[in-house]
Amino acid sequence: MDEVFKAMADPTRRALLDELFRQDGQTLSALGARFSMTRFGVMKHLKLLEEAGLVVTKRRGREKLHFLNPVPIRLVHDRWVSKYAEPWVASLSDLKTTLEASMEKVFEIYIKTTPERLWQAITDPVMRSKYHFGVGIKSDFKPGSRYEQRHQNGPDLLGEGENLEVDPPRRLVQSMRALWGDDVKAEGTSRVTWEIHPVGDSCYLKVTHDQLREGANNQLYGGWPMILSGLKTLLETGELLTTPGSQMYANLAPAAGKRGR
Repeated sequence: MDEVFKAMADPTRRALLDELFRQDGQTLSALGARFSMTRFGVMKHLKLLEEAGLVVTKRRGREKLHFLNPVPIRLVHDRWVSKYAEPWVASLSDLKTTLEASMEKVFEIYIKTTPERLWQAITDPVMRSKYHFGVGIKSDFKPGSRYEQRHQNGPDLLGEGENLEVDPPRRLVQSMRALWGDDVKAEGTSRVTWEIHPVGDSCYLKVTHDQLREGANNQLYGGWPMILSGLKTLLETGELLTTPGSQMYANLAPAAGKRGR
């Protein structure tokens, strides 16, 4: 067993095993072409793998072919992952996959406007509040800078994040952390990408909300159809669209020193 562990401890030797798993029965030249090292270096690694029983060779004419031998790996598995432990290992592996799984939501809309006007509506705090449930956005919109979201009539921070990519008036990528409730705070940070594409006298807007936990609270992404519908209505008609989201803070008293709109 010591020879097996020693052989598999080196990343290059593990890569050689992966190559033989992908395509068994390769020559030294074929394997060497996939690695940035000398032919002699590859030969030394193959010799150690062969001594550990992980690789076996076979002559075919003047060629020496290398084959993967999975038996020693199986013996390691059988010794340390018994039939009693295996269900637990499988369950933990499934749990890890579930916890690391992410979800993506994509929303698309066509708006009769210019890219510059649309970019302004996304980044201007007053315009943003008119279609984003009364919530504006404050930032200098420089790559790596911070942004904050508050309701026009309230002092509490409702959202925050970082401007990851800023390319006006085409693309804006931001991290997003919702703060309006303990349930959404627990979801952590996700990412929102705004992509603007001119199409004739209109713009195609694509909003991608990703890096969401699988099964994430739908408060994080459920409002996007209302937000984008309100954005389209504002830019095309100049009017405000009444939605359940826009009424969410309707009775919120203006913050001190501010007048309600």
